[in-house]
Amino acid sequence: MRYGELKRKLRKAGCYKTAEGGNHEKWYSPKTGNSFPVGRHDNQEVKSGTLQSILKQSGVK
Repeated sequence: MRYGELKRKLRKAGCYKTAEGGNHEKWYSPKTGNSFPVGRHDNQEVKSGTLQSILKQSGVK
């Protein structure tokens, strides 16, 4: 999965971006109450461990 696809999935689940940095964006999940970083490179593949961590923190399946 690419970062662009992941961000669409997060938005659909109700998550939203709270801040932008150099290489990462900070996202918030109202479902879990967690803030978590997401890479800014939309066309780059998300590594499997990173993807699982983001999905777990966001509460998205």
